[in-house]
Amino acid sequence: MPARAERPEITERRLRRVEKLLADMSLGEKLAQLVGVWLNVNRDEGVVAPLQDSMQGEDVQFEAFARDGLGQITRHFGTRPVDPGWARSALAERQRWLRENTRLGIPALVHEECLTGLAAWRATTYPAPPSWGASFDPDLVEEMGRRIGASMRALGVHQGLAPVLDVIRDQRWGRVEECVSEDPYEVATIGAAYVRGLQSTGVIATLKHFVGYSNSRAGRNLAPVHAGAREVADTLLFPFEVAVRDAGAGSVMNSYAEIDGVPIAADDHYLTRVLRDDWGFEGTVVADYFAVAFLHTLHAVATDAEDAAVQALTAGIDVELPTGVAYLEPLARAVTSGRIDEALIDRALRRVLRQKAGLGLLDDDYDPEPGRAEEGPVNGPVDGPVDGPVDGPANGPANGPEDGRVDLDDPASRDVARRLAEESVVLLTNDGVLPLGDASGRKVAVVGPNADDVAALFGCYSFVNHVLPHFPDVETGLAAPTLLEALRAELPGAELATERGTGVDDGDRSGIAAAARLAAASDVAILVLGDRSGLFGRGTSGEGCDVESLDLPGAQAELAEAVLATGTPTVVVLMTGRAYAVPGLLRDAAAVVQAYFPGEEGAGAIARVLSGAVNPSGRLPMSMPRGTAGQPYSYLHPRLGAAGSVSNLDPAPALPFGHGLSYTSFAYADLTVAAEVRAGEPIRCSVVVRNTGERAGAEVVQVYASDRIASVTRPLAQLVGYARVELAPGESARVAFDVPARLLSFTGRDGRRVVEPGEVGVSVRRSVADVVEERTVLVTGPVYAFTGDERRLTTVSVEP
Repeated sequence: MPARAERPEITERRLRRVEKLLADMSLGEKLAQLVGVWLNVNRDEGVVAPLQDSMQGEDVQFEAFARDGLGQITRHFGTRPVDPGWARSALAERQRWLRENTRLGIPALVHEECLTGLAAWRATTYPAPPSWGASFDPDLVEEMGRRIGASMRALGVHQGLAPVLDVIRDQRWGRVEECVSEDPYEVATIGAAYVRGLQSTGVIATLKHFVGYSNSRAGRNLAPVHAGAREVADTLLFPFEVAVRDAGAGSVMNSYAEIDGVPIAADDHYLTRVLRDDWGFEGTVVADYFAVAFLHTLHAVATDAEDAAVQALTAGIDVELPTGVAYLEPLARAVTSGRIDEALIDRALRRVLRQKAGLGLLDDDYDPEPGRAEEGPVNGPVDGPVDGPVDGPANGPANGPEDGRVDLDDPASRDVARRLAEESVVLLTNDGVLPLGDASGRKVAVVGPNADDVAALFGCYSFVNHVLPHFPDVETGLAAPTLLEALRAELPGAELATERGTGVDDGDRSGIAAAARLAAASDVAILVLGDRSGLFGRGTSGEGCDVESLDLPGAQAELAEAVLATGTPTVVVLMTGRAYAVPGLLRDAAAVVQAYFPGEEGAGAIARVLSGAVNPSGRLPMSMPRGTAGQPYSYLHPRLGAAGSVSNLDPAPALPFGHGLSYTSFAYADLTVAAEVRAGEPIRCSVVVRNTGERAGAEVVQVYASDRIASVTRPLAQLVGYARVELAPGESARVAFDVPARLLSFTGRDGRRVVEPGEVGVSVRRSVADVVEERTVLVTGPVYAFTGDERRLTTVSVEP
């Protein structure tokens, strides 16, 4: 496992600067450092945050808002399509204004969304998080994080609002597409890798959404969460703990959720006792957008904005984002009236200033325009302070000068996007129709709503789907072919023809007959189905785009039925943000391929998998359900959660977590596992895996543990280690795992985290449901109670 990312450098000189500033600040200046400001937001251009239209207020004038200083600038690049070179200079001018026109001269920290790459116009857009999980490749995710961080740092951005560490619990939830996996160990390892990569560039990673957000009732966004303390501790908190303790994450964002009636934004148990007292977190807790005000307007646990501010600050939220609805005038009233001790303001302020100091923002030689000395001025200076909404050359390509020196989509970044997209494509079923080869002389029908739609490649937190729908005349700014275009390039000898058939969710059936006729006249059909990602009901997947049914949206199922009825061998490509219930497709199609919003290089990656130029190696990061009735579902269920004679419903998925096929084959041999260990000691095991086919390929070796008898019910199996192993034909490797006791632990009846003596099954599997071989390990000695400092991740070695 790569080394832990370094924290920002806090020298003694910088610490003295922090304390001097804190002692010299007025109450107004203190509060100004605890809020952000969101400029360039126009209600007429659409909503990109929950209840933004009712919470944002009128247009904000920068100079007036920041007269006492400013904590953060919200989404300078990610609110509207702005030329990156011009916007970098505009941002630098705002920072200069803060240095020269406020009494203390403290620059603002700048944050942006960066879940699928920096959410800015023309920036590389990588595959969505379920693709990270499907790759089972934390090293590549770490490299992606480095590329994202480098682009942010070059623009003067200091903090990224990613990764999302919510564990998938219900496929109906619209934000499944923002999550890595249904398995907390995989979420932890992949998420920690992203944190290390981003923070290695000096950009702060922000863990989202702490905690419980994904466990909402009925899969509804911002719905109540009812989870027991053990479920929260053992499943939902684990990825955050790893990202804080092992990867050194610098920031945490609260969840909008309320767990058992207490909103997280006002819960000091999680925000202070768990996060800081137990885990030793030293960074900042930032509010999810408008979450402080929501304590009054949505949760109704606060009487007004002042009460909401008092509760949030007391619980442990240091910074209100995206602007100062509650932490300015309302919080000032609470301090002056004696309702809250100013020491709590100082507690949050010290954390904010220490973070700014570590980033160099308080240094005398701070340069607000990164790289300016090396590059020279970008498009010339910006004349005077930038007031209010950014206008002029920032309003899109028609008005903005081209700037070849600020390349946010460079070849190295696109190469990472390509590799991650290729590794994340999952071959679900295949009767031999794939790979297609070059398909020379064959008639290939390409049908379906996502075949020729570039937006189908991207998730809701991509700039393409998050912002550009509000600017329909602005181009994507990316060289991203559609799947149809990629197939034409990949299969030049084939005779390709296309019909859309139907839309993603418009219910239009008028084109289905034409699509079926085309398929009937072809040698093979490629049927491209799936989602349209959007926000707050504007898509079939994404934030606020929850569903009641896991059937494919619109008339897509009818299109699929018509195409399959022709008898033409049909390859189904699913480009989705969640796992849909498609048992008929899995049964009747010649092959089914799953891709989770694969990013700007995704169409080429899918085309190469279909042709055979790339051997598929992705594995399911979430189970494929049989139907909606099985939700909420996780493979991490105890014995009582499996099918039984007491219910007529079988929750078993159509395809299990970890499933994925290849164009080659792999065999396992010589599994070795220690027969006996003392409680608290690691379990060591190894296995030999060999490529027994004729193609090079990658196998994802998966290790699971099963606690046979325990004082509380335990999952039938849980992932405790994995390794992605690349092997040439005939090549073999021994893969060794050192599984720490922490992964065998659970919260006991007395609330302590323990490992109990008894029998534990340790198995190597191709998926959670496909056991290759299992051994029994006897755990001996007394119950082992954890202190919190033990190793949390499995170490892996691969030797020829």
